Amino acid sequence: MNRYASKRVASLGTTVFGEISQLANELGAINLGQGFPGFAGPDIVKSAAKQAIDANQNQYAPPYGIPRLQQAIADTYQRAYGLSADPGSEVTVTTGATEALLATMLGILNPGDEVVVFEPFYDAYPAQASFAGGSTRPVRLQTPDWSFDPDELARAFNERTRAILITNPHNPTGKVFTEEELDLIADLCQAHDAIAITDEVYDRIIFDDAVHVPIATRPGMRDRSITINSTGKTFSMTGWKIGYAIASPELTEAIRGAHQFITFATATPFQEAMATALEDALESSYYADLKSRYTALRNTMKAGLENAGLPVLPASGSFFLLADAAGRGFEDDVTFCMHLLREVGVAAIPPSAFYQDPSTAPILARFCFAKESDMLEAAAQRLANLSQAPAGS
Repeated sequence: MNRYASKRVASLGTTVFGEISQLANELGAINLGQGFPGFAGPDIVKSAAKQAIDANQNQYAPPYGIPRLQQAIADTYQRAYGLSADPGSEVTVTTGATEALLATMLGILNPGDEVVVFEPFYDAYPAQASFAGGSTRPVRLQTPDWSFDPDELARAFNERTRAILITNPHNPTGKVFTEEELDLIADLCQAHDAIAITDEVYDRIIFDDAVHVPIATRPGMRDRSITINSTGKTFSMTGWKIGYAIASPELTEAIRGAHQFITFATATPFQEAMATALEDALESSYYADLKSRYTALRNTMKAGLENAGLPVLPASGSFFLLADAAGRGFEDDVTFCMHLLREVGVAAIPPSAFYQDPSTAPILARFCFAKESDMLEAAAQRLANLSQAPAGS
């Protein structure tokens, strides 16, 4: 154990994404593990950033976001979902959605508070809750359709429940929550005076007939919801780290109280550029084109996995697919993903990293298909050589 590390940090270990990506680089594997797009963002957005830099917009931005970007965020949610927000008092720009989530946890949790999460969950959630002195209480999403037991969810709420955190569309399952499910969650939040935190970074990446509905638009939830999103996934520029939170003035005050001492302000020229991105997307075919592109990539990935004898679980959103490896003879998902890396040359994420007790996780592998189609086709060729687990493994 590192004698200099705090107990808080030492207990967290290393994120699985970094470990898998490092191994993929070392082994020359095709990396379908870490969730970032493998293609460039729009030229109009890159040009806007260059123009902002050349115009010397390089000093601190206002701590809660440049007004133009706050307005573009408010306009986007109003146009898409009918969710109205005052740009100045209800929209906070953050350094990515991850920082928005941390600022939210630090802003609303007291020691001993609990946050209900759906399992499997993004691995940052328990760590961030612990930073604020809280903890997470998981409710299992069940295979194969990623449904949950309403009674189990109701039992998860108690006198210590401060909030529920919903990832919608969900990572890693690709589940898009229905209005009926959201209303059930809303009823529990109101009965227990709990806050709904919703991580919506994949809201524009949905498929077929799925419809994304922010829980903040459900009856009684406008003033007890914190809607978190990011421009990184939507515009294929995850490295720019421009996220935001939409909430009532009272909740926004709590978020900003933490945000001001985490990053204070977010990169000025990138904020200007993302304001351009959002403004342009409202008047162009960008979102429709994005959906079409990702639908084609999903279909390519799905065909490659199924051809390799890996059944694909349903996914209505995000840019991930979960493949079922239970019949391949491997002990667990980590063993399977390491076999993929070392013997097949394809990197995937073992979803057990997203479970409170990894030993209870189904034997699945998460594949990111936000890559160029030729990369997915190359991965499919390698996966076609997938064999059963070696004897004794």
